[in-house]
Amino acid sequence: MTFTPASLRWLETILEERYGLRLTLREEGQELTLALPGAEGRIRFDTLKPEFHQSRSDFPCGRWDAAGEGFTPALGEPLPTPAMAELPARMVEQAGQGDVVIHYDILGLTYWMLTRLEEVGRTDLDDHGRFPATSSHAYEHEYLERPIVDEWLNLLAQVIKIQWPGVELKKHQFSIKVSHDVDWPSRYGFKTWTSLLKTMGGDLLKRRQLQGLWVGPRVKLNSGEKLHPLDPANTFEWIMDESEKSGLTSAFYFISGRTDPGKDSDYELEHPAIRSLLHRINERGHEIGLHPSYGTYQAPQLIGQEFSRLKSVCEKEGISQSEWGGRMHFLRWEQPTTLQAWNDAGLNYDSTLSYADRPGFRCGTCFEYFAFNPLCQSALNVRVRPLVAMECTVIARRYLGLGASEEALNKFMELKEGCRKVGGCFSLLWHNTEFETQWKMDIYKRLIHL
Repeated sequence: MTFTPASLRWLETILEERYGLRLTLREEGQELTLALPGAEGRIRFDTLKPEFHQSRSDFPCGRWDAAGEGFTPALGEPLPTPAMAELPARMVEQAGQGDVVIHYDILGLTYWMLTRLEEVGRTDLDDHGRFPATSSHAYEHEYLERPIVDEWLNLLAQVIKIQWPGVELKKHQFSIKVSHDVDWPSRYGFKTWTSLLKTMGGDLLKRRQLQGLWVGPRVKLNSGEKLHPLDPANTFEWIMDESEKSGLTSAFYFISGRTDPGKDSDYELEHPAIRSLLHRINERGHEIGLHPSYGTYQAPQLIGQEFSRLKSVCEKEGISQSEWGGRMHFLRWEQPTTLQAWNDAGLNYDSTLSYADRPGFRCGTCFEYFAFNPLCQSALNVRVRPLVAMECTVIARRYLGLGASEEALNKFMELKEGCRKVGGCFSLLWHNTEFETQWKMDIYKRLIHL
């Protein structure tokens, strides 16, 4: 056995959300079978791969020309085949008893990618304790920037229509979700005078910005009940304006703890200016969420405490929401510790799972889905909302380093179009502090328009 009963039931929920059908999965010997209750025939997967039930990245990958067998690949390109380098003469064949056989472990790949089993227990981590893109199988075999799970499930949908031509499959509409980690709601307002002087010195000497010399003290002295309008980090009204023009809801994720003073922010949720901001976001119909502090990703109880603090402050402002989610600070993540912590804290979704060092599809998908803990083999209530791109991942020198260039714009647009082609969601993170140039403002506006 490679799949457990719990993992098969979870995969059935994934397929039901994707296709709108109640399909059943069963492992029989060395095969996995997919059936439609009440209908004749099955779809059989006869090449199950043990690699998809292991935490490793050191296995081969080929490319299958789906178009050459009469199928329509979602991206118009051959499909990557992780764990299979030598391909059969035909990938999909009619078999006896009215069955169709697929000689690739599509659902094993789906399980391995969506559960992030590849990352469990890994020690090849970066300086922030993160599993980096450059250690992943997807990066090594050049499919990180493709929603590989969605591509294969699109192919499986075509096989389902061949096997059961009378079924109606669920149709998905391309969408966009924008979110903003509020690391620094104010550039100057919450700093100590010593810290403010250092920031102003950096503005002058490193960034050649004279404006900070007079704006900094003014913002600090006048950041009382509200954030100062001259504060360069106070872009919240502009962000909400742009989202509303595009018919979108922005999600703003706030830090509510301090486990590392050097990496967490300098504001307190209870400050009148922050409470006013929370109220304003809610008043305009946008979303408030959690951005757990730097040291929480291996500390489930702290994530729960920081969520409770955020909800408490919101309740005092009369803020209620139907769902609560957010994202880990610095995208720090330990699988499945952090995932289980979000679930146990009662959060509805997490949107951490993208890599900091490279953009793309860490989970192989741009569709939201219910999480699964691969260690204890249990389905969770929290949903994974995969993040496709963070602005600094593409632009910043410390990561991909494309800067303010046409190449950067093209990279964002390629990822967005990949989501569009599979009918998924382009999830974009853009910090409120990253609108300091007209180029960034313009590119952001282009990206959030459908």
